Amino acid sequence: MIDLRSDTVTRPTEGMRRAMLEAPVGDDVFGEDPTVNRLEEYVAALLGKVAAIYAPSGTMTNQIGVFVTTNRGDEVLLHEDAHIFNYEGGAPALLSGVQVRTLSGERGVISPDTLRDAIRPENVHFPRQRLLCLENTHNRAGGAVFPPEDFAAVSEAAREQGLKVHLDGARLFNAQAATGIPAREWCEHADTVSVCSSKGLGAPVGSLLAGDEAAIREARRVRKAFGGGMRQAGIVAAGSLYAFERNIERLPEDHESARKLADGLREAGYAIAPPETNIVLVESDDPAGLIEALERAGVLATLGSAPAGGRPGTVRLCTHLDVDDEAVEAAVEAATRVAVASAR
Repeated sequence: MIDLRSDTVTRPTEGMRRAMLEAPVGDDVFGEDPTVNRLEEYVAALLGKVAAIYAPSGTMTNQIGVFVTTNRGDEVLLHEDAHIFNYEGGAPALLSGVQVRTLSGERGVISPDTLRDAIRPENVHFPRQRLLCLENTHNRAGGAVFPPEDFAAVSEAAREQGLKVHLDGARLFNAQAATGIPAREWCEHADTVSVCSSKGLGAPVGSLLAGDEAAIREARRVRKAFGGGMRQAGIVAAGSLYAFERNIERLPEDHESARKLADGLREAGYAIAPPETNIVLVESDDPAGLIEALERAGVLATLGSAPAGGRPGTVRLCTHLDVDDEAVEAAVEAATRVAVASAR
């Protein structure tokens, strides 16, 4: 079975397992785990931030980022297709007591004008707007890169309106790999940044939130309250450190696999836009049916974005370090058989 559901399905390599086995550990809640401390310092420097904190998941680091920059009853602005809005279980309301206001924009990009149009006047009837959340790469837009000049422009507009900016950078290093632009250049325009080690970087667990000293100090209290305080966490943190140190530079391989997959599927008759990174979206009038047919043929996939405006839905295929050229070829052959059978 070729698993293209997500880049979260990867398994640790032998080198990563060895690093985890040999990791020096301590009690991280007391700040005494040397491997966690090294990971946090490494990622903070990588992103150009003062400090970082390690947590079990990207949902937790995103939600800590929301919590430390808002108060109960505030409003958070984000894209209508944002991961924070669609895939994190209503956590902004549940954990931070904030409401979200969704904004539109092509391929996950919010323009400065769209943001300004959403700004409310100061009035007792309205919630206070505190935070703008941006996402790069954008999951529901098929791994689209948020252009750095557009990112800088909307972030500047947010700050002009007194908003802070949080970057959901779960796949930020895919954006770096696709453009050659260092991740820190996007981070310069965000107050807090969440990055994930368990997606394309191949670690089994873990994300980090980076920001200034005050934000991360508060984040440690919030992480504990959210149940994310871990003890001898160096065992898993070693996998994340290994991922950041060694697997960022190999991400272009996943992008090349996605291009080969897209080209093969297009030749088989599927409607596909060229992927920017490691996510391929296949248009389908019956996405659930296509997913079932692909699984019967030996390929696992997931639903992409939901249909809108009368357009078809999509099926998402995601390449990762466990998918080599042979697997891509086999996936294309299986999908071709499905297309032929469907035509009949």
